[in-house]
Amino acid sequence: MSIDALDHEPLNEQVGGVRSFLPAVEGMRACAAIGVVITHVAFQTGHSSGITGRLWSRFDMAVAVFFALSGFLLWRGHAAAARGLRPAPAAGHYLRSRVVRIMPAYLVTVVVILALLPDARGASLTVWLANLTLTQIYVPLTLTPGLTQMWSLAVEVSFYVALPLLAMGARRLPVRARVPVIAAVSLLSLTFGFLRIPTPDGVNPLNWAPAYGCWFGAGMLLAEWAFSPVGRVHRLARRRLPMVLMVLVAFVVAASPLAGPEGLTSATVGQFMVRTAMGGLLAWALLAPLVLDRPDTEHRFLASPPMVTLGRWSYGIFIWHLAALDMVFPVIGRFAFTGDMAVVLVLTMVFTVAIASVSYALVEQPCREKLRGWENRHRRKDPAPAAGESPGVHQAGLPAGV
Repeated sequence: MSIDALDHEPLNEQVGGVRSFLPAVEGMRACAAIGVVITHVAFQTGHSSGITGRLWSRFDMAVAVFFALSGFLLWRGHAAAARGLRPAPAAGHYLRSRVVRIMPAYLVTVVVILALLPDARGASLTVWLANLTLTQIYVPLTLTPGLTQMWSLAVEVSFYVALPLLAMGARRLPVRARVPVIAAVSLLSLTFGFLRIPTPDGVNPLNWAPAYGCWFGAGMLLAEWAFSPVGRVHRLARRRLPMVLMVLVAFVVAASPLAGPEGLTSATVGQFMVRTAMGGLLAWALLAPLVLDRPDTEHRFLASPPMVTLGRWSYGIFIWHLAALDMVFPVIGRFAFTGDMAVVLVLTMVFTVAIASVSYALVEQPCREKLRGWENRHRRKDPAPAAGESPGVHQAGLPAGV
């Protein structure tokens, strides 16, 4: 049987998450992108204290959803290969697709913001180089206005680089050991903050990928279960009430003092561990019903054309929304931290979606089409597609964060 046939064959007819394109997952990505915008708008309009401030700020749990999405979509090819269902994803295609998916639109954004955004103009050469190379989480004081959300993109890129190595190590495991090992490593990552890592002032190791291993691990576990026989986990994921309760509990705990203080005050390592654990649980509970469901399950809202379209533009929403937010205040004649959250949110979304749609049409999609054309001409050299990349290439692990 050909590789293309394997891409389209239902590898586990009882689980919807093995399909190459999942409209509901695209819709969930749109929701996560909107969550990122909400948490930043809330902060910039002064809604960062009290009970409501805690709740608005915890919309940053959308980052956990994006990391888990990357874990699921980019790992499921390896999960299928471990069970002999398809060839292992080709590293060459995988790395090329990641670079083309992330860097062109990102570089345009960095250049435009550092050159034109008033608060970012005049940045030093160090700031320029760190942001252009996505190393700002390792270089002191290089997270700059309009681009501060890119710390999570830098974390995502670290995961992308590590994933082939993780897959290589996982090949040595028996299939029955893969879930326990991934779960154990994910839980172990929660203790990363307790390591004493010497860093320069202004560099926080809690902004590095190992600190968020459980968020990526949540998605990787879902990928493993998607290619496993239907069992207790699948039946739990198909029960809506327990999943909703799990999401609510995780969100409330993450917004409570157990997970950190209000505003920008730094959390203790213990509080960070609680918040990260709750993010992993929340992301798992949001995604499990979408990817471990039956193939005929309808997700009318998430799979609707508007939500799928917003999901397609979600990367642009992520990389441009802070610049759009900065544009809103002069338009309405107000300063930051002075309220009007509803008005600012609506206008920020309007500006952001408009810019994101242009970014997708003029930068993201043309670059991916050029890569696809180049690979079609060189298919014999690198025939095996990466997980989640064919035919729904745009669904494989869009990054976003705060």
